[in-house]
Amino acid sequence: MPKVLILGGRAPVAADHARRFAGQGWTVHIGDSIPCRSSGWSHAVRSTIALASPRFDPAGFIAGLSRAIAEHAIDLVVPTCEEVFYLSRYRHALPSSCRILADDFDKLRSLHSKWDFLQLADACGGKPPASALVHSIGEAIDWAAGAPAVLKPEFSRFGVHVRIYPEGIAADAPALADMGRWVVQHYRPGQELCSYSVAEQGRLLAHAVYLPKYRLKRSSSYYFAHHASERIAAFAARFVARQHFTGQISFDWIDAGNDSPAVIECNPRAISGVHLFGRGDVLPAALDGTASGLVTPSTRRARMIAPVMASAGLAQALANRRVGAWRRDFLAADDVLGVGGDRLPIAGAVADMGSYLALSLRQRCTLREVATRDIEWDGEALAQP
Repeated sequence: MPKVLILGGRAPVAADHARRFAGQGWTVHIGDSIPCRSSGWSHAVRSTIALASPRFDPAGFIAGLSRAIAEHAIDLVVPTCEEVFYLSRYRHALPSSCRILADDFDKLRSLHSKWDFLQLADACGGKPPASALVHSIGEAIDWAAGAPAVLKPEFSRFGVHVRIYPEGIAADAPALADMGRWVVQHYRPGQELCSYSVAEQGRLLAHAVYLPKYRLKRSSSYYFAHHASERIAAFAARFVARQHFTGQISFDWIDAGNDSPAVIECNPRAISGVHLFGRGDVLPAALDGTASGLVTPSTRRARMIAPVMASAGLAQALANRRVGAWRRDFLAADDVLGVGGDRLPIAGAVADMGSYLALSLRQRCTLREVATRDIEWDGEALAQP
């Protein structure tokens, strides 16, 4: 029986991956550097492995990961979050006996950069908005010349630091935070979409697109509705082929209508598109590089993080007087945390939230920072472990 170690167990996609792997004959282990009971308490998981923070203790992270690979005879390591950058950078120090699902470090860096990626996407027909690199708000104002614009740090996540100026950047807009280089783009109105793909040496093996129908402000989505787009699928296939890419890769899009998507940025890791695949879909074979054809979701049911949809989603619906639409959407979707015969991850998510709250108080930071700061990578040089 093959064995997989899924990293980033804090992410809902980790539990989803775990159930699918277990259902298709794999022994599943979960690893993370903060509490991850939302996946670790799943019946699909054999054990949970505590690892050091890849960002703050890369040597400890790699040493612990190496021990886990040897102890559990791991055949495949699947990252879900930004630990993929550390896996890639230090893969030479990991046992060669197992497959590490991470492409070359320099390639991942270019995809993670919101500037470098635009050049690659444009050359591949992704039609990204006109953009420029800036170092000050004054440079951004001059470049935009009164046109609607978007500002974002070159390295950031979840839209936390994104500034949107649909009426143009005001002359008194606040200075840019000291976060390295910033990218200014022409603002393009339209429908936001997200795509998730898996590739092996440039061959597209899995693909899904979703509409992030409900979100936490302008940040993470918690409701994932299927969306069909031939142009997004074609771009994904061209892009991974040109990059000779291996691993999980995700793109954010703006579609102005009539399937005319423009790619905005790239995340070379898993995103919530994982949830769209059915339990029997052979996504594990795509991740293992052995799928014989393109794997796409076999079901059109929407997916949601039900506890968030029932709380933040309902509150949003009440505020916008859209309770009827919310109810229809709620009934049309399946939960990704608790599924039939495997409900403990819901309790695990509640327990994790309590742990994150305690960590945020102890570290004097926000819950979002607690949930990602130990695995983030923002383009800085990574030393030898």
